Amino acid sequence: MSTTLLPTTERALLRRLALEQREGRVPSLIAGLVRDGETIWVDTRGWVDGEPATSDTQYRIGSITKTFVAVLVMRLRDEGRLELTDRIDDHVPGTAVGDRPVWQLLAHNSGLSSESPGQWWERTPGVDAERFVAALDDSQVRPHPQHVFHYSNSGFGLLGELVARHRGADWFEVLRDEILTPLGMHRTTTSPIAPRPRGWAVHPWADLVQEEPAEDAGAMAPAGQLWSTVDDMARWSRFLSGETGEVLHPDTLVEMRTPTSVDDADAWTAGIGLGLQLSRYRGRRLVGHGGSMPGFLSTVLADPAERTGVVFLANTTAGPGAGLATDLLDILEEHEPRIPEPWQPSGADPALLELTGAWYWGPVAHVMRVLPDGMLDLAPWRGKGRASRFRPNGDGTWTGLDGYHRGELLRVGRDSEGRPNHLDLNTFVFTRTPYDPDAPVPGGVESWR
Repeated sequence: MSTTLLPTTERALLRRLALEQREGRVPSLIAGLVRDGETIWVDTRGWVDGEPATSDTQYRIGSITKTFVAVLVMRLRDEGRLELTDRIDDHVPGTAVGDRPVWQLLAHNSGLSSESPGQWWERTPGVDAERFVAALDDSQVRPHPQHVFHYSNSGFGLLGELVARHRGADWFEVLRDEILTPLGMHRTTTSPIAPRPRGWAVHPWADLVQEEPAEDAGAMAPAGQLWSTVDDMARWSRFLSGETGEVLHPDTLVEMRTPTSVDDADAWTAGIGLGLQLSRYRGRRLVGHGGSMPGFLSTVLADPAERTGVVFLANTTAGPGAGLATDLLDILEEHEPRIPEPWQPSGADPALLELTGAWYWGPVAHVMRVLPDGMLDLAPWRGKGRASRFRPNGDGTWTGLDGYHRGELLRVGRDSEGRPNHLDLNTFVFTRTPYDPDAPVPGGVESWR
């Protein structure tokens, strides 16, 4: 089912998938790879009612559901209907975390319990929103400091209710209208629509299986209710890489991909953004989410820098993990590394050339370059230190996009003849020569000696 890969690459990918399915004793397993906006490989092992799964077979995707809810919340923010610093009580009053800001729920920093009140919500029928909200009392708040990561399924149940109240409709209706339909993800639903496998638990000491229940989670559905396919999840991987269409502003997605805390203690290789799981793996910066529900496991990851992504779906309670996903990315990189596009002139505005070249922050040399997209890049000459890109504001000023100077304003100072002679970057003054006496260096300038 590949479109562009070499036979040797396909075989290596299939072998890795086959090993995972056999050694992990997974009833059925399907995976796909994305590169440059296309699904370049899909393959499957195992059986669904005696037939191989296809890219249209629905599996439960569990907590990947949370990434959709997070996007719905950020859309509300972008429309001005809420601020991330708003208290939860401003939107869904009556819970023990009503004084916590919205962003803390998105980032799993609120201290709310990991699971909902009552029985194990993933295997029992859910309750309605009114009963769910009322049950989020003091007993559901954990003693962790609010700035510490503590994964909370309940938090996303609460965010789903926030979305529903703002839109005056069920959270999934909002999701369908605002995200799924515009992106063409028509096989992502709250209840399964055939073809779909049954969810199995595999006995740990014998080759036996037991069917898992699949109940409607009610108010907890925003935490993990969705079913989807490899095709739809491949599209979602592309979304996470930046192909947001008209659904979300790309800058908002970058904001969601920015780490808020670390979730793997001393290793510092995994973290959380706003509703998105983040990881660093062999120089890659990956974004996405894993999912598990009784009888099902799933993962969707994207590498925005490389415009690649990976998806897998399985119908087993335990087994495949993120290692399968990263191994598939490794095989793609090893067998078919990306060939860089040829360099060609970008047609940047020649007027920006006067800003390029050497600038000095005190005695420290920096270099300003014009990027192909018309932005500026200011970085230390020797590569160590504070570097940032800057986007034009249309009035001669520039705003930092990343690094130490994210969000800070860059102003260009000029001499009496209109030539740039200093940069004012939030009180840091950069000059054409070290501590140029003709520039307004804070504290004044003495002679070199």
